[in-house]
Amino acid sequence: MAETLTLKNNIRTLRFFSNEMTQQELASKIGVTRQTVMAIEKGKYSPSLEVAFKIARIFNKPIDDVFQYTSLDEK
Repeated sequence: MAETLTLKNNIRTLRFFSNEMTQQELASKIGVTRQTVMAIEKGKYSPSLEVAFKIARIFNKPIDDVFQYTSLDEK
């Protein structure tokens, strides 16, 4: 049976602790639309590697602190 994996992220929390950065501010810094940032935050869209690394760099965090790829079976 194939394992079901999901991509989770901490972008909303990181924005909050970065002077309550807006989705639009983050989008402008990484070169995407606000709607793209919203979709990534909600887990409805997986970013490209380039965008994922840009997001991590904005928050000065390792990519693993921003995104987690986990099994739905994990508790």
